[in-house]
Amino acid sequence: MSIGEIWAILRRRWYFMVPFTVLSLLCGAYLYETVPVSYESQSSVALLDSSAVARLAPTFGNPISNAGGSLIVTADVLIRTLESSDAAKELHSRGVTDPYTTGFAPDSESPLLVLGVTGTDRAKVLKETDILTAFAGEQLDALQAAAKVPPAYLVQTAPVVLPQTPVAESKNRYQGIAAVVIGGVVSAFLLSILMEGVTVVRRRRSTAARPRQARAPTRERVSWLNRRVDATAILTVYLALALFIPSNLALPALGGVGTPANVFALLGLLWYLATWLGGRILPAPGTRFVRVSMCVLGTAVLMAYIADAMRESSHQEILGADRGLIGYLVWVSLVVLTSAAMQERGRLDVLMRRVVVFASVVAAIGFYDFFAATNIADSIHIPGLQTSVAQVSVMDRGAFTRPRATTAQPLEFAGMLAILLPFAIQQAFDPVRRHRHVLRRWGPVLLMGGALPLSVSRTSIIGLLLVALVMVPRWKPARRWAAIGVMTASVAVFKVLVPGLIGTITGLFASFLSNSDSSTQARTVKYSAIVPYLKEHPLFGRGFGTFTPDLYFFTDNQYMLTLAEMGVLGLVALLVLFVTGIHHGGAVRRLARTESDRELGQAFFASSLVALVSSATFDSLSFPMFAGMFFLVLGAGGSYLGFVRREAVADAAPAVPRQARSQDRLPQLVESR
Repeated sequence: MSIGEIWAILRRRWYFMVPFTVLSLLCGAYLYETVPVSYESQSSVALLDSSAVARLAPTFGNPISNAGGSLIVTADVLIRTLESSDAAKELHSRGVTDPYTTGFAPDSESPLLVLGVTGTDRAKVLKETDILTAFAGEQLDALQAAAKVPPAYLVQTAPVVLPQTPVAESKNRYQGIAAVVIGGVVSAFLLSILMEGVTVVRRRRSTAARPRQARAPTRERVSWLNRRVDATAILTVYLALALFIPSNLALPALGGVGTPANVFALLGLLWYLATWLGGRILPAPGTRFVRVSMCVLGTAVLMAYIADAMRESSHQEILGADRGLIGYLVWVSLVVLTSAAMQERGRLDVLMRRVVVFASVVAAIGFYDFFAATNIADSIHIPGLQTSVAQVSVMDRGAFTRPRATTAQPLEFAGMLAILLPFAIQQAFDPVRRHRHVLRRWGPVLLMGGALPLSVSRTSIIGLLLVALVMVPRWKPARRWAAIGVMTASVAVFKVLVPGLIGTITGLFASFLSNSDSSTQARTVKYSAIVPYLKEHPLFGRGFGTFTPDLYFFTDNQYMLTLAEMGVLGLVALLVLFVTGIHHGGAVRRLARTESDRELGQAFFASSLVALVSSATFDSLSFPMFAGMFFLVLGAGGSYLGFVRREAVADAAPAVPRQARSQDRLPQLVESR
C-alpha cells in the first residue's frame, strides 16, 4: 500500500479521524491545564574520613569505614539507611512528604552522594531538600554512635553542593500529554483502516458473482505518494538509520528505545497493519512459527509488566517498564515486516544483501577507529537527539584502542558483526553472484571478519570460532582446506601488521581459564549479587526494562538480566527465540533443493548459535543495534523457511494428480465389469 492510498483512506474515513483527533487534543489540553508542574531540587554531600585514619588502619578504628580509605562502603550503608521505611517515616514526621531520592553521584568513584526531592510546590521542595541534607548527617552520626566508634574515627558529612533552587521538571508532564494525543490519533488511524478493510471484503463478495467487464487500459502518472511501498523498502530505511546513526543517540522523551531507527520501525508496523487490515496484503504462508515465538516473549513481557505494577517500584522503574513495552513492539515490528510482509523471495534476497553491505561499512568505520585511536561516532551530533547512556570514552585494552564504530560499546560492535558474518560468507559463495567482481563479493567478508579481532574481546573470537565450526565442516573438501589455509594465514597477517594483538587476545583467554581476569571475577560477583532479586520475584521477574545500571548494576549476561527482569518465564521465552532461529536454519538446510539454499540455512543456523552463546558474555538485547539485527535475522529466517517450503510443495505438486488419476481409474474398471 502506498502513502497516497493510506491518505485516501483517511480522507474517506474522516468521521473517525476528525472526532478522535479532536478528542485526543482536548484531552491533552486538559492534562496540560490540570497536571501541575513538578519541581526538583538536589544537593550533594561528601563523606570525609577521620583524622586518625592516616595513623591507624580503619579496621581497628571505625568498622563501617573499612573500605581501604575510599568510604564507598560507608556511603552505601548511609544510602540504604536513608531509603529504609523507618527513615521515610521520620522524614515524613519532619515535613518531607514529597518523593525523595538518594544515591551515588553519576560517574563518580568517590563517596559523593546526591540527594533530591521532587514536588509541585517550589518553596516546599527547597525546604524539604534542606531537611533531607541535614537528616543524612544525623543518620551517619547515629550509625557510628550505635557502633561505638571513638570520636577520633568519626566520619563526617560535608555538603559540597547546597540545596539548589528547584528546577521545573516538565518532561514527565509532556510525556503524558504526548502519550494521550498519540494514542488517540493511532486509534483513529487503525479504526479507519479496519473499517476500510471490512468495506473492501464486502465489496469483493458482492461483485464476485457479477461478470467482469473489460476496461480499456489507462495510463496514470504515478507520483511519489502513489508509488508502491513494500517491506524491503521500509526495512532498508530502518537499516540505514540503525547502522549509520550512533545507537546511543535517541529522542530525549523515550530514552534508550527512542533511536530514530526504532521510531521508524514502529511506523513500519503501522504501515503493515494498514496494509493488512485494508485487505491489500495477507501474511506470507508458512511463517507463523516465528510470530508464535514472539507471542511467547510477549506473554513474558506482559506478565513482568504486571508484576512491576503490583510491587512498590520507583518512578524510574515504571518508566523503564514503559520503555520495555516500546522496545518489544519494535522487535515485533521487525519480525512481522521480515516474515509476514515479505511476498517475494527476490526482495528478501535484496534485503539480506543490503544488510551485509551496510554492516561492512560499519566494520570499515571500526578499522578507522582502531588505527586512528579514536571514535568517529563521538563527532556525530544530530539536532533533537541526545545520548541515552553515559558518555563512553575511547576504550583501551592492552596497547590497543577497542573500536565501536556507530555502536554504543565494543561488545555490541563485536556481537553485531559476528551474527551477520555468516551471511557475508554465504553471499560470497553464492553462484548467482559469481559474475560480480571478486572484491565486491569478498570485500564484506574481509571487512567484517577482520574487524572482529580488532575489538580485542573474547566475544568476537568466540563468534568467529562458532561461525567456522558450524560452516566449514559442511563445505566440500577443496573449499574446506582452502578456508583453513586462509584462516591460518590471517593469523599470521595480524601478527605482522598488528604486533601484539594475537598475544593480547590469547592472554584474555588464558586469564579467563585461570580465573585471574578482573572482568571475569567482577561478573562472578554479580552472579551472586543478583540471587536476592531472583528470590523476590522468581516466576515473572521485576519488570522488563527495570533492572537498569543506574538503579542496580550491569549484569554483563543477557540470561541473568532476563531472569531478574522477567523471571523463569522470561528465560524460557528467550531460549525459545534462540531455538527458533536455530530451527529455521536447520529446516531450511534440510528442505533446500539447491546447494545455495543449503548454505543459506547453515548461515542462519550459525548466526542464531552465535547469538545464543554471545548473550552469555554481555547483555546483548539491551543494545539497540544488536537487538535490531538479531530480530531482523530471526524474521528473515522464518520468511526463507516459508519460501523453501512452498517451493518444495510446488516441485512435488505435478506428481500428485497423476497418482490421483491412476487411483481413480481402478474403481471405474471394476464397475464396468
